Amino acid sequence: EFRFPEKYRNEFGQLLERSPYHERDVRPPTDLTTIDEEGEYEVHIKKHGKLHRYVYRYHPFDVVGWDGHMYPYAISIHDFEPITGRIHQPPPVHQMYEANNFVVCSFVPRKFDYHPKSIPAPYNHSNIDSDEVLYYAEGEFMSHRGVERGSFTLHPGGIPHGPHPGAVEASIGAEGTDEIAVMVDTSSRTASTPFRGSRSAR
Repeated sequence: EFRFPEKYRNEFGQLLERSPYHERDVRPPTDLTTIDEEGEYEVHIKKHGKLHRYVYRYHPFDVVGWDGHMYPYAISIHDFEPITGRIHQPPPVHQMYEANNFVVCSFVPRKFDYHPKSIPAPYNHSNIDSDEVLYYAEGEFMSHRGVERGSFTLHPGGIPHGPHPGAVEASIGAEGTDEIAVMVDTSSRTASTPFRGSRSAR
């Protein structure tokens, strides 16, 4: 279950004015894409840490609607307001969602730090209690060489990580970034699934 972070909400659950997104940015479904097909449809369901394989006779999207208090919604990362400061802001300030054992942060195009002596590149750090996974969606990513659109990086908890050699010096004087990236910080240890080998080759 995804939730809006508590720091963005008042006591009644409404988003505060200083939140980087607002209720008007939340888009409920307007069109339901129904796939009415018969065949063999393989679905993998994770329960208690194990994957269970089901084969359905009808496409799992053969639906007419939804009911209950939980329903799908979307917030575009392009509606997330950039968060900046005079000096480098730590990654958690870019939080978009929280769940029971992880948070989701959104890095969007923004101005870099504006203190005269600031260094735009992120500093080296360790996440003692969480693994960090980054997905690079668009733009230029100054802190890591070889990172391009569609790349993932994994930074296990307790292992120091930061900009590649030369990235700090190259960032001095830069005024902004056009990057779009999504970060997941999880308090549960990340691990490979059986799908990793078969999917990575595609």
